[in-house]
Amino acid sequence: MSQGFTRRSLIAALAAGAPLARANAADAVRLGLLRTLSPAPFYIAQERGYFKDEGIEVTFRFFAAAQPIAAAAVSNDIDIGVTALTGGFFNLAEKGILKVIGGGLHEEKGYEGSAILVSNQAFDAGLTSVEKLGGHSFAITQYGSSFDYIIGRIAESRGFNLKTVQFRAVQQVPNMIAAVSSGQVDATIAIASQAKPLAAGGQAHIIGWVGDIVPYQLTALFTTERMIEGNKDVLRRFCTAYRYGVADYREAFLRRDAAGKPVFDEKTDAAIANITVYVFTGDPQARQKILSGVGYYDAGAALDVADVKEQLRAFKARDLVKGDVDPDSLIDTRFLPTR
Repeated sequence: MSQGFTRRSLIAALAAGAPLARANAADAVRLGLLRTLSPAPFYIAQERGYFKDEGIEVTFRFFAAAQPIAAAAVSNDIDIGVTALTGGFFNLAEKGILKVIGGGLHEEKGYEGSAILVSNQAFDAGLTSVEKLGGHSFAITQYGSSFDYIIGRIAESRGFNLKTVQFRAVQQVPNMIAAVSSGQVDATIAIASQAKPLAAGGQAHIIGWVGDIVPYQLTALFTTERMIEGNKDVLRRFCTAYRYGVADYREAFLRRDAAGKPVFDEKTDAAIANITVYVFTGDPQARQKILSGVGYYDAGAALDVADVKEQLRAFKARDLVKGDVDPDSLIDTRFLPTR
């Protein structure tokens, strides 16, 4: 039995023998996220009632790119966000508006999270390895985005000159994928559930996996200083429910047998049913796409604090983030564990 189901059973037992400690009215929380596979633990937590168990009514607000989620938090259109940390995010965080409070999807060695995806034309012309990315065009959503950051880290790791990479800011993730599959751009970064079908269908090539090159905190949970100061208890309960969603996600997708092979069973099927309420809905290939695209989440939704600081350093080095604020002031570790 997963940790999440243990939690629900405990709540049911307590409810049967004692009155509820909280009022019946649920606290409303608006969560900003991308409609992709990456926030899957939140889908699981929502569908299994973990937020409601904690007295919270969560509304998902979906966005097409990461930077607008941070802007929505600042404008009070959402309460909490989960997505990649961008230059725009750090510029706002340095003003004391936003705080990182927990981990999300983590690029981890041995787990196929995000692929370096190359067009057929570029591959045929010789772009067959990550080290050869210098001098080629590369699709990102926006300057200062997570894609902008990670290609810089990959350049540092693999020794090609980042200044020779020709960035194409195409605003949205679907545009990045379309630009590569159509041959308009040489390369991009795409999550596995997007990259693998293209590669399998002969529409593009995968030449590497980000986690095998530069493990990093791909997405993170954040909120506003306003939310922290005024709703600490709500945040704690939200994070408790999120942790149970992560526990169930890890049970469903991240178990390995003695030989290191993934273990998929009825827990996996149940989690897929929860996820397809939000992504791959009605797609006959949904199960295959999810199994080929699930990424890594640390136990307890732990945050890679060192990497968040490294992201800030890298953005500053490229003059995409201004100011000289202490990195520790941008992170609040009271709600979720750290690596």
